[in-house]
Amino acid sequence: MLVGIGIDRLEIERMRGAWQRHGERLRRRVFTDGEWTYCLSRPDPAPSLAARFAAKEAVMKSLRRGWGGGVHFRDVEITRTPAGAPEIRLHRNAHALANTIGAARILVSLTHDRTHAMAVVMAETGD
Repeated sequence: MLVGIGIDRLEIERMRGAWQRHGERLRRRVFTDGEWTYCLSRPDPAPSLAARFAAKEAVMKSLRRGWGGGVHFRDVEITRTPAGAPEIRLHRNAHALANTIGAARILVSLTHDRTHAMAVVMAETGD
């Protein structure tokens, strides 16, 4: 059963500017080491960084919390399955909040084009 849904969209150039101005500070505040390493391995890291940022925001919305609602960006980690599909791992406050609302599974879809990155997230019970 669906217990939450979230969507977020971000301009890639906005993320590119933040990355160029605040690289290390942005990394420490928003991205896990694995996310940062993956994104910087891409020919152009900005679309992947933007998609992951959008996914983190969408997860917060799916957990019924907005930005600053007790879930920190690094509490939400976007990893990849062996087949390459994105998946969500929750840590600390995000994990506790998911348990509170009964979300046993978080599904994510990421996309981007030349100008925008977008993420859609659904939180489901284990039923």
